[in-house]
Amino acid sequence: MSLTHLDKHGRAHMVDVGHKDETQREAIATGRMGMQAETLRLIQVDGLPKGDVLAVAQVAGIMAAKKTHDLVPMCHPLMLTKVSLDFLPHLPDEADPSAYIEITGTVRTTGKTGVEMEALTAVTVAGLTIYDMCKAVDRGMRLDAVRLVKKTGGKSGDWTYEL
Repeated sequence: MSLTHLDKHGRAHMVDVGHKDETQREAIATGRMGMQAETLRLIQVDGLPKGDVLAVAQVAGIMAAKKTHDLVPMCHPLMLTKVSLDFLPHLPDEADPSAYIEITGTVRTTGKTGVEMEALTAVTVAGLTIYDMCKAVDRGMRLDAVRLVKKTGGKSGDWTYEL
């Protein structure tokens, strides 16, 4: 298997997708924003001075997905038909002593190339926004395990992350 973003001389180039058929495509990415339990509690009760952390992170993630081609050099600009972000908070318990927010980004389009990078970008920027809005109370937050978990459509077909 060869890398598609390298030409025959090993130089980076944008892949020509002009010959490809338009298909419905979807990508889902996840990431985990770890934090202190008290930070998570403050997020849940809108107790931080910068406002509703998850609402702002949601808007930031959507905006980032739409701008992925401006951030990642070889990405094509795409007409996205859906971008959504979901946040699932987890307070420490006996089974799992960590406090975190599981971030899930879903992106869809009908086009000639996939939306994996857009989903990954949405999750990452949503996590960075959470950090930015909460850093005054918790500088030790961390964004972990950002990964593609599913993609559908296109010539290569469907793919799901297997643990």
